[in-house]
Amino acid sequence: MPGQNLSRDEARERAELLTVDGYDVELDVRSATGGPGRDAEDGPLTFRSVTTIRFRAARGGASTFADLIAPSVDAVTLDGTALDPAAVFDGARIALTDLAEGEHVLVVDARCAYSRTGEGMHRFVDPEDGEVYLYTQYEPADARRVFANFEQPDLKAPYRFQVTAPAEWTVWSNGAEESREGGVWRFAETEPISTYITAVVAGPYHYVTDSYSRTFEDGTTLEIPLGAMCRKGLAKHFDADDIFLITKQGLDFFHDNFDYPYPFGKYDQAFVPEYNLGAMENPGCVTFREEYIFRGKVTQAAYEGRANVILHEMAHMWFGDLVTMQWWDDLWLKESFADFMGVFAMTGATRFEDGWITFANNRKSWAYRADQLPSTHPVTADIRDLEDAKLNFDGITYAKGASVLKQLVAYVGREAFLEGARRYFKKHAYGNTRLGDLLSVLSETSGRDMTAWSRSWLQTAGVNSLTPVATYDAAGRITELAILQEAAESHPELRPHRVAVGLYRRTPEGELVRYARAEADVSGPRTVIGELAGAERPELILVNDDDLTYCKVRFDEVSLATLRAHLGDITDPLARALCWSALWNLTRDGLMPARDFVSLVLAFAGRETDIGVLQMLHAWTRGALVNYAAPAWREEGGRALAEGALGELRLAEPGSEHQLAWARFFASVAASDTDFQLLAGLLDGTARIDGLDVDQELRWAFLSPLIAHGAADEAAVDAELARDDTASGRRHHVRCLASRPSAEVKARAWADVVESDALSNALVEATIAGFAQSSQRELLAPYAARYFEAIERVWAERSIQIGMAVVKGLFPALQDDPATLEATDAWLESRADAPPALRRLVLEARDDLARALRAQATDAVA
Repeated sequence: MPGQNLSRDEARERAELLTVDGYDVELDVRSATGGPGRDAEDGPLTFRSVTTIRFRAARGGASTFADLIAPSVDAVTLDGTALDPAAVFDGARIALTDLAEGEHVLVVDARCAYSRTGEGMHRFVDPEDGEVYLYTQYEPADARRVFANFEQPDLKAPYRFQVTAPAEWTVWSNGAEESREGGVWRFAETEPISTYITAVVAGPYHYVTDSYSRTFEDGTTLEIPLGAMCRKGLAKHFDADDIFLITKQGLDFFHDNFDYPYPFGKYDQAFVPEYNLGAMENPGCVTFREEYIFRGKVTQAAYEGRANVILHEMAHMWFGDLVTMQWWDDLWLKESFADFMGVFAMTGATRFEDGWITFANNRKSWAYRADQLPSTHPVTADIRDLEDAKLNFDGITYAKGASVLKQLVAYVGREAFLEGARRYFKKHAYGNTRLGDLLSVLSETSGRDMTAWSRSWLQTAGVNSLTPVATYDAAGRITELAILQEAAESHPELRPHRVAVGLYRRTPEGELVRYARAEADVSGPRTVIGELAGAERPELILVNDDDLTYCKVRFDEVSLATLRAHLGDITDPLARALCWSALWNLTRDGLMPARDFVSLVLAFAGRETDIGVLQMLHAWTRGALVNYAAPAWREEGGRALAEGALGELRLAEPGSEHQLAWARFFASVAASDTDFQLLAGLLDGTARIDGLDVDQELRWAFLSPLIAHGAADEAAVDAELARDDTASGRRHHVRCLASRPSAEVKARAWADVVESDALSNALVEATIAGFAQSSQRELLAPYAARYFEAIERVWAERSIQIGMAVVKGLFPALQDDPATLEATDAWLESRADAPPALRRLVLEARDDLARALRAQATDAVA
């Protein structure tokens, strides 16, 4: 549709012309439950949206536009003069021409559409009880699907929302509720904020309240009303007390360190259905995916993950909401900081004191992958338009940026870093910033010139590899230990790294422990660590011990041999996690055969004490088998994994989270009739493993491989849905049905996703997850060619969220042969004029496939 993809240049021109003084937004969502409202017979269900925008133009005679994506507009008035909607509205923009200098008032009366894709005003009907739930999700630019606005982050303004809804509902927005008369809610005016973080949540949500109080040194007290909500069907699983505990601990931490009181009044947290993201930092009304409400037993890693997200979003109240990037080029100014501060707060204020282990092992692996794709970009990216912005919510912007900030703290010191943040908030409150604004305050507080650091770490792409090289004297002592730094040819930047180098050896009891450590600044291709000269010969040299920098760690041959024999003997959990991560990078890079990585997991994962690391190892190992193992070895490797997983499951402490993790992993790699018989027995009660509670979520995990391998049929899936006829159960049901090993099933699933837009975002994802089964490569082969024929049409016709799900999820990665690589190259070569965002997704998938083929070649000669 013309005009949907706002460019950076257009936004810059509009920001130079306009100042926005305020919005009044009136929404009538009674149509969500069949109340007053128009629903065209052949069109989408709509709601009324009336927006009044007060703004000023800096010069006369200029023209600009307001943003609105809506099926229809009933009326547009500018300064009291009616404009013809047919003449000024093109489906995405409202033309504002020949503006006089000074103040203006624009009023737009529109019919906006409810969403089923999680973009805009999402409408969800709970299959369990028929209740309707609404919530909004806008980032980067979907507020225009709900009300007319100037949709760019640097045109901040205060907002007043009024929502008319079914009288039995409750409605929330960013501001506190000021009044409620019948079915009309009015909310307090917000502070100046960007369009993409405004929010409305409405429906018969289960709502729990609490409060937070903070007395400052000057004697003033800050009171923050707290709220948390979920669907009524999830109320019995809702552990609001723990959510409030983490929330209060986070508020304490940020007030202790930021010296800027929380600025947005109340703090509601809504856990909503069919959510595309992890969460969204709408000030005063944060939204989360409802999967963070756990329907069954989960490990502490799941609770840690939820706590991290809660604190990540809370950090955004300052980094992102109070101070916002000017344009999406500097998205990192909020996301990198929130990613870092989430872990920083979690380890400093909550029970999850080992959060940096998870960060090193899990979060950074996301960054390492993204930074080796052909689409990698500097942390400060070149974002030409909104489609670019949508795709840059990635491992670079989040996890690499957070890793760089972690190193920055080591470089300038914790207090200098935090003092820089304090000055940044006070100087730019309710404003917009760019990279230079942050660097200037950090230079002030640290006394360091941040220009060179920024150029190396924020303005160049790519990840460096660090390898130790040691020489020894006749007595076995180190004469020289040097660190070699390398970079990819495509991104040759060598960076300054603050690293710790650890030397490890075994004790008489067999433990592998660190006996020497040195911190140093590594720069250039070769750096000598003089402090370690004279140390006794180590069995393991660990570069980047304590995970201070962002790099790929390599090993010398002696260290690698030590890990093959004794990885499980490393006593420090962070060091062990770093070694696992380094070995996984070696596997992905085709420098270690996949079967060797699988063997290491089978040998040592059973001794892993950190549950988050263990679950990450499970995911990596399955990825190694599916993607990086030579095809001729997959069957043998699969049997070995299943046998090993079952052995660890039986050895695990009854009722422990390790037992649960091994049970889920066993189900995911089950490969033989014997495996399937055990899973079926655990489902029907004829088999039992002491301490293993097969709750509803675990039942779906056990049923899934049975369906995908043809060991259970559609009737079994339907019977499970009858036990669990909930929103979650419906998603599992759809996924399982699409996973059946049948050509007819695959054809139906493909049609449901590619040829139809009837499914919601959550069911599109469930269908794709079921469609792509690694055990069904031959069955999926015909869809490789069809994929390349369909993706341009899908991208053009569907929302970007659904387009991304289809293009990424249906890429024929399981047809891992040179022919698929050639077909991908042919599409890229012949579609030079395809939308850049679409080309980027295909190029990334192509790179993953090429990497898999290289790794398979390595494994084949092992």
